[in-house]
Amino acid sequence: MNASLRLSLPVLVRRESASPAIKLVAPAVALGLATLLNLGLYMLMGRDPGAVFHAMLLEPFLSWASFSEVLLKMGPLLLIAQGLAIGFRAKVFNIGAEGQFILGAIFASAIPIWFPQATGQWIWPAMLILGALGGALWASITAFWRVRLNANEILVSLMLALVAAQLLNYLLLGPWKDPAGFNFPQSVMFQYDAMVPILIPGTRVNVSLLIAFAFSVAAWIFMQRSFAGYKLQVGGLAPRAAGYAGFSEGRAIWLSLLVGGFAAGLAGAAEVAGPLGQLQRSISTGYGYAAIIVAYLGGLHPIGIIFSALLMAALYIGGDNAMVSANLPIAAVRVFQGSLLLAYLVAIAFVRYRFEWRQAAHGNAP
Repeated sequence: MNASLRLSLPVLVRRESASPAIKLVAPAVALGLATLLNLGLYMLMGRDPGAVFHAMLLEPFLSWASFSEVLLKMGPLLLIAQGLAIGFRAKVFNIGAEGQFILGAIFASAIPIWFPQATGQWIWPAMLILGALGGALWASITAFWRVRLNANEILVSLMLALVAAQLLNYLLLGPWKDPAGFNFPQSVMFQYDAMVPILIPGTRVNVSLLIAFAFSVAAWIFMQRSFAGYKLQVGGLAPRAAGYAGFSEGRAIWLSLLVGGFAAGLAGAAEVAGPLGQLQRSISTGYGYAAIIVAYLGGLHPIGIIFSALLMAALYIGGDNAMVSANLPIAAVRVFQGSLLLAYLVAIAFVRYRFEWRQAAHGNAP
């Protein structure tokens, strides 16, 4: 006599619809999980978790001086994340925003380096435009390889980021090196008219923050109110349906990568024309990679990205505080950023899916 043993196994089943309230709660849950996980890690490292929590998550908001630096960091993160999110929603994964950021900084720096005596209020706007075009040009290489040669855009864009870093090193150690810079790998200091105007007196916050918010509004209009944005979203959610409707996959790839590169290049230009005032190797601070976390933590929605950019900027400033006051290594700060993305992906998985217990036959018994 044979008998079949039946086991109850959990199976992930996609929900027909996800509650908007749960979608809003998911980022907060992710932040809580990442915070608890990292506080436990700090305890294992022998650090005071209370001191780290205060320095990293509270101090950035406790003084105007600290919060102004948060706003300064928020600008490039917001710009890059909004550009990347457009591509991500179309399932075009631009991972090389760091390289496009660097190329934007290089293109923008060409004006004050080649024309150091130039004056006039046209210089900084021209630098921003040239930087945005430089980022888009660098992203177009990835678009060409993806559309014409069917190369993976993740690998191509990531490898191009490494090429961009080496190009920056070549320029700062060679033709663009400041001859009076005591052999430091940096360019000459830019003239006053090459600097983006200060937005809030007494701080380093400049007009680029307004540009980032304006770009966010444009991204919302494009994705929510334009037919081109609708085609991108359909292509990402239902590629076959997009094909039947006659939507061009190649155009979607080109548009997604060019917009992402434009935004990253604009952010790079604003960085050299803003707080730095010259081209340095330290321009590559990981904004392009952190913006990926910002985009997903904001649910790939223009409004959500504004809040996640503020949070990530606070983590940048809070991480610097924790390194000084709590003796926390920089690697621990980066682990916090990475675990935040991981926690969000886990949280959003339970928003989109649910466990369903199903019985399955398992073997035969005599």
